[in-house]
This record gives sequence, structure tokens and C-alpha cells, in this order.
Amino acid sequence: MTSAPSATGSTPTVALVHGAFADSSGWNDVVARLLADGVAVQSVSNPLRGISLDTAYVASALGQIPGPVLAVGHSYGGAVITNAALPAGNVVGLVYVAAFAPDEGEVLQDIEADSKDSVLNGVLVGRRYPTGHGMDTELEFSIDPERFHDAFASDVSEEQARVMAATQRPVSALAFSEKTGTPAWRSLPSWAVVPTGDKAAGSDVVRRMAQRAGATAVEAEGSHVIMVSQPALVADVIRQALGALAG
Repeated sequence: MTSAPSATGSTPTVALVHGAFADSSGWNDVVARLLADGVAVQSVSNPLRGISLDTAYVASALGQIPGPVLAVGHSYGGAVITNAALPAGNVVGLVYVAAFAPDEGEVLQDIEADSKDSVLNGVLVGRRYPTGHGMDTELEFSIDPERFHDAFASDVSEEQARVMAATQRPVSALAFSEKTGTPAWRSLPSWAVVPTGDKAAGSDVVRRMAQRAGATAVEAEGSHVIMVSQPALVADVIRQALGALAG
């Protein structure tokens, strides 16, 4: 967990939650910009083991941050903060970055099935992992390294995409099959970054969910990893959210 001094008074700490096939390092350039502005920020690790487990873990992590929190989620991390923000008890706003913002009862695999922009289903590689319950196993997915650049990170260099592909973290199939609970965006203000070239979550999905959530949205040309390729843009949206929350 990357951290800065805790927020004081009514100023929220920015908590960054990564998505599938990634880790907290994807936020590094955003973190650097926020720290330079004196913003309190923490990157929260996402276990990537399914909606229920990840929600419990992230809600606990958010709830232990002193003071109010602005929760920022990328990709699948958006689904996690959607579920984790309310039980955390101290989240005052949400920022969705190329992210899912599902409604109650929805599952991500059904949402993705309707996307005309996403190519994700065609680039996944599955394998089994032990659950820790006897001999039980569960399915997890990673992205085919040969398809990673085009499908996930087309606006970074091929060299950088190869590194990202080699260090990606697989996500449990439970992330795509477990139902969402009461979504925090129904009761909390939200903001969104919608990359118009998102082939992973799908620009159409990201845009539709941001609109449904009533998010203040910024669209920009970019891939699914717009926080890597355009960290200044993402940091600026976060600053806008902090400014609005400061009122």
C-alpha cells in the first residue's frame, strides 16, 4: 500500500483501487502528481478473487483510512468500489476510470456480453487455482500476452505493454459471475473518465454505466489503461472531484 499523510479536517484521502490483470503500480504516475499537490493518497491492493471477497477486503482497507475518502476505481476496481464504498462507512465520492459501475444484481460477464467495443472475451487464457478449501479449485483468467498490447494498452509503447503483460495479475472467474449488491453510486456523487478507444471493458459499456450513475464524465481518446498513458488527465479529474466535495 502506497501512502501519504492522512487527510485532515474535511479533505478526503484519495484511495486508488486497481482492476484485473494489473496491480497498484498502474497508478504510480497519478500518485506522483497528487502527492506533488499535497493530496493525501493511498493505493489499495485488490485481491482479484471475486466480488464478495474483494469487496470485503477493500471495504476494510477503505474504512481504516482516517477521515473521509474519495474512492477511485479502474476497470474491475470500479465494480469493487461500487460494492465496498457503503460498508466502508467513510467514502464520500467515487471516481470511475475506464471502469465498471454495475447496478444491484448485475454480473460483469452479462454486461460484457452486450459490448460492441470490447474484445476481452476473445483474448483471455484460463487456468485453475486452489481455493484453500480441500481439493477445490476455481478458474482464473489472464490476457494472452500476444494480444495484451492491442486489447488492453494500445496507447502505450509495445515495450511497456510487454512488461505489463509479463507482470499482469490473473483475476478469478468469480469477479465476472458474482452479483453486485447495493451500488454506492446511487447515494454518492461520482465522476468518470471514459476512454474512447477502450477495447477491454469497452468504451460503450464504460460510457453507459457512467451515464446511468449520473457521473460527471470526461471523454478522451485513449485505451483501457488511460491512467498509465494520460496520468495528468486522470489526476485532473480526481482534483475536480476533490474540489467539488470541498464545496
